[in-house]
Amino acid sequence: MSDYLDFLQAEADIPEWPYPLRYRKENHVSSDVLVLGGGVAGIHAALTLARIGLSTVMVEKGGAKKAGSGGVGVDHWHYACTNPASKVTPEEFVEAMIEGMGEYECGIFDYINYKEGYDTLLDCERLGVKIRDTEDEFQGAEFRDERTKLLFSYDYESKYDIRVPGGWNIREPLLREARRLGVTVCDRIMATSLLTEGGKQGARVVGATGVNTRTGEFYVFRAKATILCMANVHRLWVFSTELKGSACMYDPNCVGDGHAMAWKAGATLTMMEKSRSESGGFNYPDYGVGNASNTWFACTIVDARGKEVPWVNRDGRVLTTVSERYRPAPGQKFLLPPQALFGLKGPVYAYAGPRLIPDLCARIQSGEFVLPLFADLPSMPDLERRAIFGLMIGNEGKTRVPIYDIYTQAGFDPNKDMLQAPVRSPRAYLNRTWWMADPPSQWRDPGFGSHGGLVVDWDLKTSLEGLYAAGQQVFQGFGHSGAATSGRYAARNAALYAREASEPIIDRGQVDKEKARVYAPIARKRGMGWKELCAGIARIMQDYCGEYKQEGTLKLGLRWVKEIREREAVDTVARNPHELVRTLECFTRLTAAEIIMQASLARKASSSVLDFRRLDYPDLDPEGWNKFITLRLADGEVKDDGLPFKYWLKSPWASAYEENYERHARLR
Repeated sequence: MSDYLDFLQAEADIPEWPYPLRYRKENHVSSDVLVLGGGVAGIHAALTLARIGLSTVMVEKGGAKKAGSGGVGVDHWHYACTNPASKVTPEEFVEAMIEGMGEYECGIFDYINYKEGYDTLLDCERLGVKIRDTEDEFQGAEFRDERTKLLFSYDYESKYDIRVPGGWNIREPLLREARRLGVTVCDRIMATSLLTEGGKQGARVVGATGVNTRTGEFYVFRAKATILCMANVHRLWVFSTELKGSACMYDPNCVGDGHAMAWKAGATLTMMEKSRSESGGFNYPDYGVGNASNTWFACTIVDARGKEVPWVNRDGRVLTTVSERYRPAPGQKFLLPPQALFGLKGPVYAYAGPRLIPDLCARIQSGEFVLPLFADLPSMPDLERRAIFGLMIGNEGKTRVPIYDIYTQAGFDPNKDMLQAPVRSPRAYLNRTWWMADPPSQWRDPGFGSHGGLVVDWDLKTSLEGLYAAGQQVFQGFGHSGAATSGRYAARNAALYAREASEPIIDRGQVDKEKARVYAPIARKRGMGWKELCAGIARIMQDYCGEYKQEGTLKLGLRWVKEIREREAVDTVARNPHELVRTLECFTRLTAAEIIMQASLARKASSSVLDFRRLDYPDLDPEGWNKFITLRLADGEVKDDGLPFKYWLKSPWASAYEENYERHARLR
């Protein structure tokens, strides 16, 4: 690798770094509350804090204008149970989701989302985001409520999931208002560590450190309270900068920085052993091929001869009209949305919605249906067709430009053109996500809609004093609406804490130690590059923490992580701030790998719900292991405390959700 760097320096035409280099220059920023992460959760948290009147700093690794996985748009607002047309209550929905997820769910996060999600959407509307069909473009549609002009998706009877006609522009009005109210927005600064009182692990969080991704300057943030909004761990098992791109479900900046920082500070995490199959960049762009789920729900699918693939309800009854695909079966009160299928267990019978025939695989093999399959938009009713390709594809952030704009410019016309689905192996059609790539078993990801993260209480406070969490930073924290709502909620409680908290004191020794760690790669002239290090970490995860795990391989994986940290990592070189940040992300990946393997060792049982396989403990979900595995660092040692399901309830009654919420949902 050093020979390659020598070649680049001597022979390649490398442009000069376009920004001034100010390595080690130290900037100090103080505020009442520090928001780390400027995505959906972060911007709502910062805006809420500014409205309350607290000085607020928001730190974002990318650019705040379109930051995060949801910063570029949203097509539907999940679980707005309190909207005027809804027929389902937050209490009903939270119990359904917990049951559907096999109880591996964060009921606190869910209930806050279901209770305040619609209020959060109305807040967006007040700032200029279009949430209604004000031009009557969909007048008369089954999914439109004529009184409110709200448009619904998935379940046309219960009406809890709202399509957002102006979702493509949901970010800029929020950011503009936050800046108007005085939020200090620190763009292109990577947060690298949490600062604690006295520099001690497990102590009160009093701020954070960061590095500018363009100039290399160092930042010390001091705050009475801190809110982590930095999303989940992604792209850990499979690494390819050449293949990933629009095929990546999440913002590529999401590598688990917040998880790693919180872990090192001593916070408690859970469900980190959970992962699922991941296509590793060999997938088509998300929602860019013919399918019938999530954003494309419930599109008509036909085979190569034009034969329609039947839709059935939960009881297997064939549905003869498009309208029936969006409605509960007889005797069924409401449906869990199809995005729940990306979670752990998927909807149980009581809430299972319509789907394509479950024996599609066998019927393809028998010759009844001929590949490839196609999404047949032209055959659908006009309003439903325009809702899928115009409303949903046109407003979802991951599809607005790469799918809606590019396909339209290329001549795709949903009124007359069908969109092909990929041809997959037979086993792929046993899965509801058959339009996605069929990856090898060692390719994994923490998952879409279901993942590990920080343990929180009803204040969305972590196990550390002064540290709060929102969005995907919370275990099982899911969706655009969940990130937005939890950001507002966490901010209100962090504000109350900050008002009463003593002045934070930064430990200089802790800052100096972190500063030395951050700048070590730029001090070297020769060594390994970040891409090689990242690829090596991915290989360790594939070989020692793939789909099938056992104690020996997990321990060997931890040994490899330790050796890489002590050898290759300390020999990695960065030639500019971009490479420095990518290298620091590799260090984050090493920490994330360690957490995941420690959690996998701690769960001595297999679980169908978690998609977790221990070869040395093959029994699925045995008695005694239906619980949360919780891990934290204390004096450098890994502690496994454990938590029971529904740890957040004092009693089993549904009213306990409302009672807890009312005690903690303050400053509304």
